[in-house]
Amino acid sequence: MNNLTLQRHTQLLEILEMPQLMDTCVRNGYYEEALELAAHVKRLEKKHSNVPIIKTIVGEVRNSAQLMLNQLIQQLRGNVQLPACLRVIGYLRRMDVFTEVELRIKFLQARDTWFQSILDAIPTDDYYVHITKTIEASRVHLFDIITQYRAIFSDDDPLISTSKDDSVNESALFHGWVTHKISQFLTTLETDLQYEVGGRLDSILGQCMYFGLSFSRVGADFRGLLAPIFQRATVCGFQKALQEANHRFELDMRTYNLMTQTTTVGSSYTAQSGPLNPPSILLDYYPLAVYCNQVLSAFNDLRLCAPISVACDIAQSLQASLLQVNRIILAFHRAEETTFNKGEQEKFSKFCDVYSQTLLPYLNKCLQALFPPQQLAQITGLTVNELTKSGNEVTIDIQEVLKPIKHLLPQREDTTIQIQTDQSASVLQTADQSASLTLPTGSDESAVNQSESVTSTEKDGENSDAVKTESESNIEPTADEGKVKFMTGNELEEDSGIS
Repeated sequence: MNNLTLQRHTQLLEILEMPQLMDTCVRNGYYEEALELAAHVKRLEKKHSNVPIIKTIVGEVRNSAQLMLNQLIQQLRGNVQLPACLRVIGYLRRMDVFTEVELRIKFLQARDTWFQSILDAIPTDDYYVHITKTIEASRVHLFDIITQYRAIFSDDDPLISTSKDDSVNESALFHGWVTHKISQFLTTLETDLQYEVGGRLDSILGQCMYFGLSFSRVGADFRGLLAPIFQRATVCGFQKALQEANHRFELDMRTYNLMTQTTTVGSSYTAQSGPLNPPSILLDYYPLAVYCNQVLSAFNDLRLCAPISVACDIAQSLQASLLQVNRIILAFHRAEETTFNKGEQEKFSKFCDVYSQTLLPYLNKCLQALFPPQQLAQITGLTVNELTKSGNEVTIDIQEVLKPIKHLLPQREDTTIQIQTDQSASVLQTADQSASLTLPTGSDESAVNQSESVTSTEKDGENSDAVKTESESNIEPTADEGKVKFMTGNELEEDSGIS
């Protein structure tokens, strides 16, 4: 017996060292050799399953095989390219520990874990940076994962499919995962758009559309799902801007002195004409001027991404904001009415007159410049006249807005408030200049009194000249679409050739 053992010493030593050799191969990444060794141990187990030492060796080799399995799956949770994925899946198939469906699930789970770690690493301090980096990461990495999956697993050809269970639809499994990731991206997009993105909604929309276009190459074009999200974001952003404008108007009215007035027309101002220039008479009533400027700022942001489908929502939001302005004016009148002298009563009547006859029609013009009746008519299949008669044009109902303060308005021979809107495309297209309101700075009455003023003859509120400064934003209707183009004073000078 001893002689026989001595003669077989080399073979016995090889068998006893199999677990150690297996562990060394696994830890050093020699998976090909480890698989061959595991297969040899399985054959020994079948031949000598009743030998205790063989059972011990088989158990230790299985532990090393489990370690190799964990390492292979961990590789799929990293940034691996297609050739490495092919090798890893090949090793897993040779280990014969997963069915084909389970292998697909493991692959998607592992790749999804890595992809989610990429998204979690994106900083959330700036919502614009977060969503733009999320779009870029999702577009690049999801496309890579889809390409890897389709190269490894064959779903298109039923003859190549390895599924033995007819109840399991392998292609539906992958389709469900892709749909889930797109839904996850759309949820993140909608969440980030609820916060301030710095008026760069058009940039985000462009990146998302490119993302959806790239996915159309793999049959997952989701661009149609983007429209409702950006429509809601557009309306929500405009409503927030109007809320800020209403809050500022309320604060200004609390400290407003009717006898404080700034004369607007003079040598220090540049008079301009045009249907979209802010009426300079608003500067005589700085709460109205501030409110007008903030609404124009909201229009500035809106024009970057103004889908025609939100036109009615925008008009309704603006009308609701104006009704809130009415409430503030009524509250001011109730609080100050008992102390009004004759001069203050006249000033307040003029304040209401400018509000009703100048500000409201001007806001209607801006609204129609953003959503031209010609575009609405083209979409609805109606003419501009038919659209106007049907009452479907995008305007605020001035008569409805003025109902709460009708008793405060000066009496006129014609009590009907005419909606002063210009629906002619030629008028909008020939308006090539624009202006903005120059407002007195300061939070109290002294700041208003110290603002620069020049005495001149006051014209009618409806035909006042416009004022332009370098620091204020401007409105300009484009010649081709009739939409509003907002430019800074410096850009206007450059455009006119002034150095």
